[in-house]
Amino acid sequence: MSELRKDIRNIAIIAHVDHGKTTLVDGMLRQTNVFRSNQTVTERILDSNDLERERGITILAKNTGIVYDDITINIVDTPGHADFGGEVERVMNMVDGVLLLVDAVEGPMPQTRFVLRQALQKGHKAIVVVNKIDRPAARPEYAVNATFDLFIDLGATDEQADFPVIYTRALEGRSGFTPDQLEDSLRPLFETILNHLPPPTIDREGPAQLLVTTLEYSNYVGKIAIGRMVSGKFRSGQAVAHIHADGQLEMGKITQVYNFRDLQRVAQTEVFAGDIVAVAGVPDVGIGDTLADPNNPRQLPPITVEEPTVRMTFRINDSPFAGREGQFVTSRQLRDRFMRELESNVALRVEEMDRAGEFIISGRGELHLAILIETMRREGYEFSVSRPEVIFKEGEARELLEPVEHLFLEVHNDYLGAVSEMLGRRRGRVINIRYGDDGTVYVEYLVPTRGVLGFRQPFLTATRGTGIYHTLFHGYEPYQGDIDTVDNGSLVSMETGPVTGYALINLQQRGVFFIRPGDEVYSGQIVGQNSRDEDLVVNVCKAKHLTNHRATQSAMEEGLNSSRTLSLDDCIEYLTDDDLLEVTPASLRLRKKELRHEVRLKTIKRAKKVTEVR
Repeated sequence: MSELRKDIRNIAIIAHVDHGKTTLVDGMLRQTNVFRSNQTVTERILDSNDLERERGITILAKNTGIVYDDITINIVDTPGHADFGGEVERVMNMVDGVLLLVDAVEGPMPQTRFVLRQALQKGHKAIVVVNKIDRPAARPEYAVNATFDLFIDLGATDEQADFPVIYTRALEGRSGFTPDQLEDSLRPLFETILNHLPPPTIDREGPAQLLVTTLEYSNYVGKIAIGRMVSGKFRSGQAVAHIHADGQLEMGKITQVYNFRDLQRVAQTEVFAGDIVAVAGVPDVGIGDTLADPNNPRQLPPITVEEPTVRMTFRINDSPFAGREGQFVTSRQLRDRFMRELESNVALRVEEMDRAGEFIISGRGELHLAILIETMRREGYEFSVSRPEVIFKEGEARELLEPVEHLFLEVHNDYLGAVSEMLGRRRGRVINIRYGDDGTVYVEYLVPTRGVLGFRQPFLTATRGTGIYHTLFHGYEPYQGDIDTVDNGSLVSMETGPVTGYALINLQQRGVFFIRPGDEVYSGQIVGQNSRDEDLVVNVCKAKHLTNHRATQSAMEEGLNSSRTLSLDDCIEYLTDDDLLEVTPASLRLRKKELRHEVRLKTIKRAKKVTEVR
């Protein structure tokens, strides 16, 4: 028999990157006395991952529980980027309502659309929180009106569009019902959560059911399944039916059950329907599985996520410097790591190739795969990756379909022409354009995903670093023709050895270098970007012949142009079809797939002959 459990609220927090979502959670934790008065607390507490702190984004969905006015509020922090949609789609199965956080100056931003759409499709009600109203250019009325328009665009019901609005200054822990009258606490926000967002509907006496939405691991109890109890109860030591996502049933035993309080898992004797809980003791449990009553095992609908759109080839590192810096370098170690990632990263796909030590990894976007690469690199893995490529599909009429992105641009009017030309070459088409009062132009494009790959660096160059863009997956459309985005070739090292300043001074007119004097390079490594549209083999290890004339190393380097330091994202964007990126814990090296110059030259000549014959 269904009933409301009024002592619990399960909520998710939605926001665009850098709108203050994690800072608001900090304030909610502090004002519910989660921390001791003498406890040292870092900012952005839920951004526990080093990558999250460095990039300023939420990558992994995390949950915590606080108690306000004797009511437990389970809070789930959701990623704001569509590339981590696998996390978002799981989270929406655990909650009954959402807080939508928007900036008082910017209003709702493109990345907000993806997460909010998922929430509205689940039927969740929302509270709109307008944050940073102390900013000099704050325009809270615009932010609320734009948010209402967004709700209507996304097909919200009348009830969902009739949302309450709270105004906050999250850094100071203040909130209020009007922008000019804020209280010195978040009480208005807490009261609105309790009054507006519904408690969970449960079947207290029904058979136990839990849909696994997240996994954690403990060295003491092993794999831990996390999800919301739909009905019944679980207790430590009881037998449980483990129903896999494909319907396969096996029996198991629960060793420990937990709920979430403050920032920790707290062991309990029993956990009940309606709460977000953690269960240990089922070793093979996976995301989308159901844990149920062994006497009446009922499967819950498994989680479905959108299919991947981009893939990269991962392979063992076979460069001349292989094995120098990495701890895990074999194909078996790579395979084991990918299998572990699949347990928690439901939007990822792994396919083993016929060639030993080679895997195709498919994900939701370039950033999704870049985060995996950086995480593995920090764990001590050494490997190489190929250029990202889109995943094509076959339509009902057997035509070739490709993924298309909805691209949102903000550029100054002075740079609009250059950006429009760039996107025209990438098969982009304008679907909306709006001019701001300050000279900023807001443009929406539909662009093939192929055209978005490698777009960031030339876009920032064309807009002098002032442009902003965001993408959302739009859907699959018929193949839109070839795209040529390569404007420059590469400078490729001729020899293996240390780089000399003498060689670089004589070669610097050829292009921009990615190396410095003293760096070790190998034959076939990409050491710079050519100023022309073809690859050029250069000798960066050439030493000066001995003469009576001497020049100090510092004097020699003073005449050098500064080299360009590439981040992981820059390296991935730079890759072409015949390049690889060598990834180690200490280095990122661009290289040619075929290191031997004479073999590459023969291949190029052969390709030219084939083209001429056609």
